[in-house]
Amino acid sequence: MFARFLKTAPNCPSCGLALDAHQADDFPAYIVILLLGHILVPLMIEVNSALAIPLGWQALIWPSLAVLLAVAMIQPVKGAVIAVQWSRRMAGFR
Repeated sequence: MFARFLKTAPNCPSCGLALDAHQADDFPAYIVILLLGHILVPLMIEVNSALAIPLGWQALIWPSLAVLLAVAMIQPVKGAVIAVQWSRRMAGFR
């Protein structure tokens, strides 16, 4: 589905469906931000209540974890948004 990391291929390699008409725009990023907040905030609260990690280490751990999770989640989420658009015949898939 993807030609590069977040750039969709012009056509599906197996069926030839035109994929360049999608309009995912910023919606995948909003979903990733929402999911990251729901994952990281409870995790930070639990880790801080269970362990006494110094503030300097936390300043390195949490932003690094947020960036890693965001990079790992953005491509599957964008693929899911495009799949929902295709299944509902939205945004250029008419």
